[in-house]
Amino acid sequence: MNISSFTRKEVGNLGESVACEYLRRHGFKILDRNIARKTGELDVVAKKEDTLHFVEVKTILADEFPQTEKVKDDYDPSLNLHEAKVRKVARTGEWYVLEKKWEGEWQVDGCLVWLRRRDGMARVSYLPQIV
Repeated sequence: MNISSFTRKEVGNLGESVACEYLRRHGFKILDRNIARKTGELDVVAKKEDTLHFVEVKTILADEFPQTEKVKDDYDPSLNLHEAKVRKVARTGEWYVLEKKWEGEWQVDGCLVWLRRRDGMARVSYLPQIV
């Protein structure tokens, strides 16, 4: 499926769905998605073992996937995982922990998703504990 004509919102939603599937396949249970509060938004809330994970997903459309582990700047969605954004996720995570009365460990993670325009294929890079 060619996704060149997708809006930013559609690309973001598809990237979050891809990230959730990746997390499920790696032993996470997805608890919530797109939780918005005054402090910010949580893209994905997942649990693995006894730890709650607040996963910030960054998605980018690419003509081709990066060829090496060291990503070229043109294809690097991690550039959008800047300090201010990560702080907002952590603050919103604190709210979530209090609201849900969570007493265990929790952390903020990142998930980078590259979506290939011509066919919608995805590549995922999971970044544990970015705070």
